[in-house]
Amino acid sequence: MILTGKHLIAGEWIGGDEIFQNEPVEGAADSFAKGRVADVNAACEAAEDAFASYAATNRTERAAFLRRIGDEIEERGAEITAIGTRETGLPEARLEGERGRTCGQLRLFAEHIEAGDYLDRRYDEALPDRAPLPRPDLRMMQHPIGPVAVFGASNFPLAFSTAGGDTASALAAGCPVVVKGHSAHPGVSDIVAQAIDAARQACNLHPGVFSQIQGGNRAVGTVLVQHPLIKAVGFTGSLGGGRALFDLCAQRPEPIPFFGELGSVNPMFVLPAAQAARAAEIGADWAGSLTMGCGQFCTNPGIAVLSSGAGADTLVDAAEAALRDVAPQPMLTPSMAETYARDSAALAGRAGIETRLHATSNGRNGAPVLLEVSARQFLADPDMAHEVFGPLGLVVRADSEDEVLEIARGLEGQLTCTLHLDDADVEPGRALLPILTRKAGRVLANGFPTGVEVADTMVHGGPYPASTNFGATSVGTLAIRRFLRPVCYQNMPAFLLPEDLSIDSPR
Repeated sequence: MILTGKHLIAGEWIGGDEIFQNEPVEGAADSFAKGRVADVNAACEAAEDAFASYAATNRTERAAFLRRIGDEIEERGAEITAIGTRETGLPEARLEGERGRTCGQLRLFAEHIEAGDYLDRRYDEALPDRAPLPRPDLRMMQHPIGPVAVFGASNFPLAFSTAGGDTASALAAGCPVVVKGHSAHPGVSDIVAQAIDAARQACNLHPGVFSQIQGGNRAVGTVLVQHPLIKAVGFTGSLGGGRALFDLCAQRPEPIPFFGELGSVNPMFVLPAAQAARAAEIGADWAGSLTMGCGQFCTNPGIAVLSSGAGADTLVDAAEAALRDVAPQPMLTPSMAETYARDSAALAGRAGIETRLHATSNGRNGAPVLLEVSARQFLADPDMAHEVFGPLGLVVRADSEDEVLEIARGLEGQLTCTLHLDDADVEPGRALLPILTRKAGRVLANGFPTGVEVADTMVHGGPYPASTNFGATSVGTLAIRRFLRPVCYQNMPAFLLPEDLSIDSPR
């Protein structure tokens, strides 16, 4: 494994005078160049220079590029896993699975653009004899919007970072990408950037098609989203950081879309019949989902709303027993562990909260916390519904179906909402589902939201604050639509029409 420790800008590895270091779980730290304003300018200018030629590539050429990126990442798989486990504390199996997902979504987008449906081609034939006015020949298709900025995520060093879904969908659309790497895993970002650049060279593409600026300097993100050559931003991260960048995008002389995934508690509602029949099973499985990856998933199911009646105690007891068997796990960075310890203690100290389990976190490790509160107290204190990033679960006990519905109506936007129900739960399920459909981008039945399938139909987004654009997704082939815009051609001569919209092209 050879780390460059540098930024990749238009095919060149660029260093700098200032450095920062990663924070490995064990072993010596590695040094990386800090990002500078000059690096942002150079990367954005190169991306704009590359746009004309890259947007003009055909779908077969871009699909080959995406597949080659996947191949190059796989060739470096052992090196990526080695540095990734050191930097993040995530186990080898998790990183290997995430690498497979990353390469899989690159290939999925290759297949998607080859099929051509994403272009949404439409044709209204000319009607010269129509009265009272003739109709012109009208043809429409989607076009790439221009250079896209992508922010790497802390909790997914592969699938939501350098070559993750935002980058894959933007490249598939025909947009050059400038990545702002996350300082939690600069080594992984370095190697993946090497893979992308090797693929770019093999496909003989303009060097400005992809650049990456390492972290270590928050000002880089501010400058990047404000750069006049950037036309959209993809972001996965905290509510505070994302909202600040979103506001900057809106305040630009030319406002641009900010596709941010910001935060979600992913509540689950356990309905009476399911609770009575499967309480112990649901409780134990919830504990497993809650602590997966030390609770550092954006789909971590942090709140369980229980119905009054049979099974409620059994479910909570089963969850508590399962959580007691979970040892403390390393969190992604020391600062995240500190934040989790602070936020979990603050929530446990709020009025009306009962602590069922508060295992001791130490140093960089995070340990499970299980809290309980009545629906009445939960509804009176909206801050209880805010995300705590880590393995914390909050049980909310409702005394009536009306309280359950009131909790659902009061939710902020979510990535996911889950219903646990049996056949006898028809009526409460029918009452809840329309409410939850308004609140979340994905609604599950009898499952757990951790684990987001990469597929055509997946929606990973939701109303604010889950994301900043409720009409978008960062997972699944629909994600490409974020980086496209429709153009209508009226009475355009055939020889000027884009190849994908030509007279003989399929529609």
